[in-house]
Amino acid sequence: MRGAAAVPEKGLYIPDIPPGLSARVPAEQRGPGLGRDAVRLLVSRGGEEVSLHAFRELPGLLRAGDLLVVNTSATLAAAVDARLGREDVVVHFSTRGDDGRWAVELRDPAGRGTTRPRAGGPAGALVELPGGHALVPEEPLAAGADRLWWARPSPSLEAAGVPALLGAYGRPIRYAYTERDQPLSAYQTVFAVPAADGAGSAEMPSAARPFTAELVARLVSRGVQFAPLTLHTGVASQEAHEPPYPERYEVPATTAWLVNAARAAGGRVIAVGTTAVRALESAADGAGAVRAAGGWTDLVVTPERGVRVVDGLLTGLHEPEASHLLMLEAVAGRAAVRRGYAEAVARLCLWHEFGDVHLLLKDESGH
Repeated sequence: MRGAAAVPEKGLYIPDIPPGLSARVPAEQRGPGLGRDAVRLLVSRGGEEVSLHAFRELPGLLRAGDLLVVNTSATLAAAVDARLGREDVVVHFSTRGDDGRWAVELRDPAGRGTTRPRAGGPAGALVELPGGHALVPEEPLAAGADRLWWARPSPSLEAAGVPALLGAYGRPIRYAYTERDQPLSAYQTVFAVPAADGAGSAEMPSAARPFTAELVARLVSRGVQFAPLTLHTGVASQEAHEPPYPERYEVPATTAWLVNAARAAGGRVIAVGTTAVRALESAADGAGAVRAAGGWTDLVVTPERGVRVVDGLLTGLHEPEASHLLMLEAVAGRAAVRRGYAEAVARLCLWHEFGDVHLLLKDESGH
């Protein structure tokens, strides 16, 4: 499910993000006394009118028995300055393969952020890294695509480990629409659990960013449950509008049980982020029963495939041709997505990882 069929038709939801609607700093930096939850929440359901709320109102919008499925992957400091021949480049470490190689993206530097992605490779080139380490690009991740390449760590880097390199020299991946560098803590969600082997996400599972410990407690007191899973997100280039590449995931047995129990009791299963949808749907059988599962998933959720487990999705606002928009349509229908995005533009909602969020729910009216 790759290629044009997995990318929305241009202009289907919005033609472009209007100028000024990119969130340039985290919510807590926009004014005194603000917290992470100081963002807005759009709610879309089928053909109904879209409503706009403060994110802090989420407990009143959910029901006792609903289950929120959250991604516990921690965000890595995945951007490292490097040299390719005589050129300065930025390496984005995306995904660690089973054979010790890493999928990486090379970008042109622009201050501490980055500009456009550049072609990977060439095969056999030496990408010089800090600390005397290096990478050697070997082959593109996929035939006909040259943005992400599999690269072999040098012996010294293999011995030290890429997580150690990122800990010493890395910084969070940042794109040009943000105002300035942020500490890695700004890219961790309240649910993030560092992996013992140093694995994590190249880019933050950002749908969960507005949650705070206080809000989680209020949701639990209302009877809303939480279930964890892990999906380590790779680099999702803001410019390329590509379907997601294979990513590593794990759905624990306890989470599978909670999901199946919630569905049997009539509760709604609401994924916090597109990553949670991808992992859950990868662990489900044809009837929607979830089992403990893990490994690599290359699933791309589209309206044609549909969803078997998820009744709702809490997510950020996506770019006009992002493949994730097809997942939104699979969950709530095209009408809900179109209405939601029209309202987001009209109400001047903010896009990207520090922006506002969107709750899409299945139409339960039977229409």
